[in-house]
Amino acid sequence: MSVKSITILGATGSIGQSTIDVIKRHPDRFKVHALSGYSRMPELAKAAVDTNANCVVVPSDDAACAFRQAWSSSLPMPEIRVGEQALVATAAENDGEIVMAAIVGIAGLPSVFAAVNAGKRVLLANKESLVAAGSLLMSAVVQHGANLLPIDSEHNAIFQCMPPCSKTLNAIGKAGVKRLVLTASGGPFRRYPLEKLASVTPQQACAHPNWDMGRKISVDSATMLNKGLEVIEAHWLFSMGADEIDVLIHPQSIVHSMVQYTDGSVLAQLGNPDMRTPIAHALGYPERIVAGVDFLDLAAHGKLEFEAVQHERYPCLGLAYAALKDGQGACIALNAANEIAVEAFLQGAIGYLDISRVVEQTLQWQQRTDNSPVNSLADVLALNEAARTFAANCRQTTGSQITGTT
Repeated sequence: MSVKSITILGATGSIGQSTIDVIKRHPDRFKVHALSGYSRMPELAKAAVDTNANCVVVPSDDAACAFRQAWSSSLPMPEIRVGEQALVATAAENDGEIVMAAIVGIAGLPSVFAAVNAGKRVLLANKESLVAAGSLLMSAVVQHGANLLPIDSEHNAIFQCMPPCSKTLNAIGKAGVKRLVLTASGGPFRRYPLEKLASVTPQQACAHPNWDMGRKISVDSATMLNKGLEVIEAHWLFSMGADEIDVLIHPQSIVHSMVQYTDGSVLAQLGNPDMRTPIAHALGYPERIVAGVDFLDLAAHGKLEFEAVQHERYPCLGLAYAALKDGQGACIALNAANEIAVEAFLQGAIGYLDISRVVEQTLQWQQRTDNSPVNSLADVLALNEAARTFAANCRQTTGSQITGTT
């Protein structure tokens, strides 16, 4: 069995750290070629020591200096590469056979495309690649013979529940699949009084009941915009229409998603809420490898609950469905506006309910002003910047009104 080399983009985040944990359990299978980090240089230095990485990629000369200062090991320091072009080149180079794409946000888009265009096995944990550029990315996967495997627990669960003939992510329409069901915990505000949502704090929004995640994705889970992005991802990954993808509240986060077949069967993937499970599945695919995750004890859990989504509690989910139906430009605007709005909320500049208002205003702006086709990565990035500019100019005024200017 040959040892496969891994490049981890976004190595200091929760997905990157979980990936390193799984890799370290299998030194006979995997080795790390490259790691990238953005701001947490001590953590990146530790990861490079732990994995004996050949090189690291950082965003700036200042970050490179901080990495050198954080290096305290007697091991040789890895090669330090600087800047976005270095990140793209590292994602594409032959020394990394498998690329874990775990950079958060639209910033991860160029490196994902670089890895796909190089025909690599890409473990996709960057939602924005499919949300903002799904048609372009899936076309590139086919054109360059890349192997795209989903890391989101929901999409990985769906992938595991597919019949063997659809394991390429391209044959689902002929595989007897009728509907996909994405499960959602409901976040920290599933039972919170609606009239009190306007006053919730970033600390409350980041307190996810089941998953240990970063602040931005924790807020996305609270608003369920995260689940809306996953609906758009599922559309591109599995060739299903918006009306063929449902969302179901499942507070325990044990059933990660389900696939309904035309014969009435429903297949579900279950497991403890730990991202090392989908990571290990994708790293070892088609084999199963140890992930370090405790085995699921259903008797200890006692019961599994399911309930319909209260759309008045989660307006961002409805906005995501609308964006998917409106087209790629709307999906780009949705994601851009949400990134701006969540950051403003985390900084205390806007309230929790203003997140959905900023997103809605930006979608309305996109419908009014943008009718140009999205035919290239440059088109995606240009529209993303324009939408971010509009969303950043949205300001809270009296009552519940949001106004924006370009």
